[in-house]
This record gives sequence, C-alpha cells and structure tokens, in this order.
Amino acid sequence: MCIAFLDPGNLEGDLQAGAIAGYSLLWLLMWATAMGLLIQLLSARLGVATGKHLAELCREEYPTCARMVLWVMAEVNLIGSDIQDVIGSAIAIRILSNGVMPLWAGVVITALDCFIFLFFENYGVRRFEAFFGVLIGIVALIFAWMFVETKPSGKEVLLGIFVPKLSSRTIQQAVGVVGCLIMPYNLFLHSALVQSRKIDHTNKGRVQEALNYYSIQSTLALLVSFVINIFVTSVFAKGFYGSKIANNIGLANAGQYLQEVYGSGVFPILFIWGIGLLAAGQSSTITGTYAGQFIMGGFLNLRIKKWMRALITRSCAIIPTMAVALIFDSSKQSLDVLSGWLNVIQSVQIPFALIPLLCLVSKEEIMGTFRIGVVLKTISWLVAALVIMINGYFLMEFFSSEVNGAIVGVILGMLTAVYVGFIIYLIWRALSYSPWKKFTQTKTIALSEFRKLSN
Repeated sequence: MCIAFLDPGNLEGDLQAGAIAGYSLLWLLMWATAMGLLIQLLSARLGVATGKHLAELCREEYPTCARMVLWVMAEVNLIGSDIQDVIGSAIAIRILSNGVMPLWAGVVITALDCFIFLFFENYGVRRFEAFFGVLIGIVALIFAWMFVETKPSGKEVLLGIFVPKLSSRTIQQAVGVVGCLIMPYNLFLHSALVQSRKIDHTNKGRVQEALNYYSIQSTLALLVSFVINIFVTSVFAKGFYGSKIANNIGLANAGQYLQEVYGSGVFPILFIWGIGLLAAGQSSTITGTYAGQFIMGGFLNLRIKKWMRALITRSCAIIPTMAVALIFDSSKQSLDVLSGWLNVIQSVQIPFALIPLLCLVSKEEIMGTFRIGVVLKTISWLVAALVIMINGYFLMEFFSSEVNGAIVGVILGMLTAVYVGFIIYLIWRALSYSPWKKFTQTKTIALSEFRKLSN
C-alpha cells in the first residue's frame, strides 16, 4: 500500500518541490501524508468489516451504467499511473547502464514485471509481502544514503516540517505535493489486501482487533514513505533551491544534475539515484499489476486466469508507453509534457474512487456497527473536498496553459459539464443514504404502523 506514496510520479513531485520551493513545503507533505493515511484506513476498514473489497461493493451497490463508468475510470487511472512507473523504471535502467540501454529497452525489461508478480504470487501472499519489503528497504537505504552524502540542513528540515509557509511562487508545487499522494487505484488495492488475513467476521471483537492492527501497520508503512519523501525533497532543496536550473529539473535529467552538483564521491550519486529510482519504479509497476487484478475482477466479476488478467492489464500500459519511448527517447521536454498529462489523468480520477469509498463506509447496511461516526464522517468529507478542490485548481491551471482554440474549449467545457454532473450524482447517492434520511424513513414507517394499530 505504501508503494503508491513512493512511485516515480511522487519522486518527481518531491524533487521539483525541493528544487523550486526549498524546504518550505515539507509541512504540506506531512499533512498530505496524514490525509492519505486517513483515506487508506477507511479503505482497510471497508475491507475488514465487509469481507469484500471496494470494486466488489461498487459492483453490488451501483447501477450498471454508473458501475461501468467507475470501472473505466479506475482502469484509466491504473494505466496512467503504470505508464509513469514504467517510464521511471526505464529512465533508471538507462542511468545504470551508463546510457547504453535506450528508453524503449528499459520499457521492455520493465514489462516483464508481470511475470515476476505471477511467480511470487504462486508462492503465497507472505512471500509476496516479503519481496515488497525488500524493495521498500532498498528505496529507504538508497535515499537515506543520498541524504547523508549531501548533508541538508537539519534545522531547515525541521522548520520546513513544523512551520507552515506558502507563497504565490510555490502554489503549483504545493498542489503537486498533495495531488500525487492520493492514488485512486490504491483504495481498491488496500481494501483487497486486508482480505489476505483470516478474520472471524461473526466476532465483533476480532474484527475490531484486526482494524486496530491494520491501523498500526498502515501508520508505520506511511511513516516510512513520509521519511523517504523528506529525504528526496531535502536533497534537491539543498542542491538546487534558488539556482537557475531549478525550474528545469525533472525525472529524466535529475540524475545528471545531481552528478554535476554533488560530484562522484566514493560511489557516483548518479548511480545511487538510479538504484533508488529503479527500486521505486519496479515495485510500483508490480503493485499496479496487483491492483489491476482486483479492479477488473471486482467490477466485472470475471473468472479468467490470473496470468491472462495480468497480461491484459500490463499490455494496456506497455503499448502506449512503448510508443512514447520510441518517439521521445531522448527528449526530456517531451517526457515532462507526457508527465503533465498523466498527472491530469490521475487528478481527474480521484472523485470516482474517493466518493464511493466514503459513501460505502458511511452505510450501516454495509458496515453494520463499524460504519464511521458523525465526527469521522465529517472530517473524511472535508478531506475529500479539500483534495478534490486542490486537484480541480491544478486541472484549471493546466488546461488554461496547455489548451488553446475555441473548438477545443467548447469540447472541454462539455466534457467538464458531464464530469461535474457525474460527481454530483455520486455525492447525491452518498447523501441519499444519510442517517437523517434513514431516521426519517424509520419515523414514517413507525407512524404508519401506529395509525394501523389505532384503527
């Protein structure tokens, strides 16, 4: 679950925030991680309390048309995220091969991840978790090594974490920090991952015990990811904040700039960065393949072989990624444009996983006594509204700068109207299951029965 907070897209957001805003957005990174933790805990709560994951419950609770839209959006989100992860892994492979391996060759190598996934899954979920533990450990050690080698200011790091600071020049980076931490596919994944433990759902005490342990586990996992994100942001803040090249740094050229600023040392920092990026990219692509199993199987209730489902999921991302790698192999600017559009895809999808999740965990008919209370429900909806508004701001800024022409504007306006309309529909369904409505319905039935008895 915490891999989604450490994928190449997040690393790019971290390095750009550090290079352009320095240490000033570390406090926002902390609170964004806390918001992400809250949402992930709700996802785990849904899976533990119901014994089903989010995609399965969406299939059962929403009408066919709405369900298919939610499924398509989840698949598009997964494909967009997978493209970013594959490109990140391909860049890392090119760095570690000293430029010998072209980008398209790295994409081909990364495509084999689905077979690694199938290999480990055949040996049980515990070994699969251990494999991910090793990858996360590599990421943590590599970026901790970079942090120690570059020696960022400890005082500045602490001030950045605990003293909120935001200027008009860093709004875009602030939006990126919040937006890239909430991955819609991760909500489907986490609600399914909790099914790997045997829980006696007839015993409320055992269910609550499981929820407590999952809360501890998730908090520790995201604490690790938060620390790693701090390492990356601080390294680039130390080396590039206030420099002329700060606005030009992206995932494709970050390693070269690190090498120029920090030098070779005992072990070239370029290769340290490449190893960390490769571990993050490889683990996140496998995670995406794993999430794809649950999304496709849950929404469509398909009973096809796992290798076939994994192949379909991976092919949907690899084919467009290969096209991009062949066309823009050496163009850093083109890769940045691609990354911008992929971030748009991620932002667009957030309401289509977040709103159904909040709707479902609030329903007593589904959650029973484990539905969230009024306080937690209010906080969750406020967090969801904040995340959706932040991403809405990002979308407006992106389209205003990238999209031109009256015809394109009209088409974009129509699509926006449909998009907002569907979000309103999802919110309406959530409100239609509110405790007040249930109370009103119960009171109406009671009055009707009372009149019958009186007559």
